[in-house]
Amino acid sequence: MSAFMFATGIENSYPTIKLPDGTTHRVDELEKTGHYARWREDFALVKEMGIEFLRYGPPYYRTHTGPGQYDWAFTDETFGALRELGITPIVDLLHFGLPDWLGNFQNPEFPEHFAAYAQAFAERFPDLQFYTPVNEIFVTTMFSAQYGWWNECLASDQAFVTALKHACRAGVLAMQAILAVQPGATFIQAESAEYFHPETPAARPQTDFLNQKRFLSLDLTYGYPVSVAMYEYLLENGMTDAEYHWFDDQRIKAKCIMGIDYYRTNERMVREDGSTYPAGDIFGYYVIARQYYDRYRMPIMHTETNLWEPDSVSWLWRQWANAYRLKQDGAPLVGFTWYSLLDQVDWDTALRENNGRVNPLGLYDLDRKQRPVGVAYQRLIAQWKDVLRDESYGVHINY
Repeated sequence: MSAFMFATGIENSYPTIKLPDGTTHRVDELEKTGHYARWREDFALVKEMGIEFLRYGPPYYRTHTGPGQYDWAFTDETFGALRELGITPIVDLLHFGLPDWLGNFQNPEFPEHFAAYAQAFAERFPDLQFYTPVNEIFVTTMFSAQYGWWNECLASDQAFVTALKHACRAGVLAMQAILAVQPGATFIQAESAEYFHPETPAARPQTDFLNQKRFLSLDLTYGYPVSVAMYEYLLENGMTDAEYHWFDDQRIKAKCIMGIDYYRTNERMVREDGSTYPAGDIFGYYVIARQYYDRYRMPIMHTETNLWEPDSVSWLWRQWANAYRLKQDGAPLVGFTWYSLLDQVDWDTALRENNGRVNPLGLYDLDRKQRPVGVAYQRLIAQWKDVLRDESYGVHINY
């Protein structure tokens, strides 16, 4: 099996949102893209592409049905099929939402319940090696508790810090629980790589604050010492000193690969009033991923990128060129991902609206017809996989 992880993913977001009539609606991308009915076909497409690694996970809200209670029917079928096909899953355990019975990310009981779920999953599938315990913690907590878009739909620093400390604790506890079952497990923290640019000199103080804040989810997860400004911010908004120092004592970093997600919206301009808007790819993946690597000094993986047609093919090659240059310059890059296998639905509004609008971002459309970027990615993998095997940093894949 190739040691360089060319990957894709099957988008499995499931946050709750508030509809205009005030009701709560669960956004389930697996349902919207038809995956529940067509998962066998979807896995066959992964195999057809020559892709050996798949970011994929069961719908957490449907699987963890209560304290210590699990419905494994869909999970058993799908993960059994992946094993038979020889596709290695990067198990996506929590993707933007919680089961109804847990409420939302403000719930202090969520981390322990999630760790119990992670342990139960690992016990059921003890041969699996790669996990993303909590996908994009920074995005999860910003969208749920700072912007007021998803789940708890709150918009305050205190709500954000509360969600952040709970999600990070959940991730760490889940990793420890999995390691108790599978000591060879490796964790890939898929996280949004952010950067903020000041629009004017007056915007510099807020820009500097945001460029420190963007690291908080990984700082806590990896026990990296935050700046004085960030420490004060955390304590002023509900984190205790003991809660902060708990992360220092966990020492989980050695089992991790830092996943860096990069989209055209990841770089943002900051106005004088503190508001932000997308800046486009001013620096690009290389510069920003290098900042994250220089901070944490650990193996990295490009875990998500995409762009709409007609620019998707050129975007793929730009991202690959950035990633490969980063690898050539000495960063231990171990994988690359186009996300996702299929077109997505309603991500043009960040899932805030239930419009059913198809976003042409996939390697295949929702009729399971290959898009031009799918052809290009298939060719890229075929051309580069043997070269990269020779250049490998030696990631050990368990069989």
